[in-house]
Amino acid sequence: MEVYELANIKSAKKRILVTRTKAARNKSIKSAVKTSIRKVDAAVAQKDKAAAEAALTEAIATISKATSKGVYHKNNCARKVSRLTKAVNSIG
Repeated sequence: MEVYELANIKSAKKRILVTRTKAARNKSIKSAVKTSIRKVDAAVAQKDKAAAEAALTEAIATISKATSKGVYHKNNCARKVSRLTKAVNSIG
């Protein structure tokens, strides 16, 4: 592996591998959150209240899960959920 070209100490090599694994996991979770947010936004743009509410519940679950895994700060989670809920409620 090319990891071992820079690091000479065994613990440093391990940290590089562990960091890569965690970064990949975080990237996957963040991508899922963004996708769920886009689904809500699309439903709001279409003014489809039922679809927006369904997408909102899914998005809230995804965002909360990401927060519990430590990917997002709890205030960031609250802000995202609040903005999505406000957008869905704005549909007449």
